[in-house]
Amino acid sequence: ARIFPCLLLMLAIVSGLGLAGFDLFTESKHVPVWLADLSVLTFWHNQLMARYGYDNYCLDILWSLSVEEAFYLGFPLLCLVLKKTRWIAVAWIAAMVIGPIYRGLHSHNEIKFLYGYLACFDAIAMGCSVAVLVRSAKVNRRTRNLMQMAALIWMAFIFLRAGIVSTPIWGPSLMALGAAVYLFAEGAYRESASEINRRTLFDRLSEPLGWFGRHSYELYLFHIVLLAGMQDLPIHRAIPEAVKPWLLLGFLALSAMVAWAVARFYSEPLNRWLRAKLAPGGAMTRVRV
Repeated sequence: ARIFPCLLLMLAIVSGLGLAGFDLFTESKHVPVWLADLSVLTFWHNQLMARYGYDNYCLDILWSLSVEEAFYLGFPLLCLVLKKTRWIAVAWIAAMVIGPIYRGLHSHNEIKFLYGYLACFDAIAMGCSVAVLVRSAKVNRRTRNLMQMAALIWMAFIFLRAGIVSTPIWGPSLMALGAAVYLFAEGAYRESASEINRRTLFDRLSEPLGWFGRHSYELYLFHIVLLAGMQDLPIHRAIPEAVKPWLLLGFLALSAMVAWAVARFYSEPLNRWLRAKLAPGGAMTRVRV
């Protein structure tokens, strides 16, 4: 209900523009568009990329959806097999250990060490662990703010210190650890009565991050369509270098507007409608758009 409406819309746009002959939307000489779309819809696009390399400008980013969905489909089955919480926790820890080992074995191949299933399961396992740990944890606002500021500084340091290709083994795990700490602090925070109507500067600065988080899926899918369209414009090559940073800001603003519009008028209405049909009476938290 959440994933497929947006995904189908994005694939329809990209495939349609590709068939119309636009350069950055066309299929490659290796993979026909129908096979690329099928791999996306059945969550093995990352494996297709490992076989043929970077293939379609817009569809290549969907490797991460294949990784996430393989985890989300496999994890319930793992729970049914293991049953007991402690064995599920062992599986998460195993994923965290295997991630750097897998990346180390494939560090010579950018696509495999970045986009393989086992290359990314450690980060998702950290997120699952956080979701469980916050149920029995409690921090006040000051502790939350300090933890989140430390996590952001840590992530910026890891990202800016060296390119991710220069740190293929530990870089992704360390970045995911920073994100996990940030999310843990938010999930474990319990607002006291005296804090309900009081917002700090850090709270206000974090609000845009929350907005982008709520719209992250729409941004993920449709920003690349906008970017490809901009690069397909004939005037793209004639733009002075000094103007490009301003175009970047314009692109970010336009991407945010498109993400809001898609969520407001398409993905969230369909999400609610599908959930009502597929699980009548089921609870759903409405996303603020």
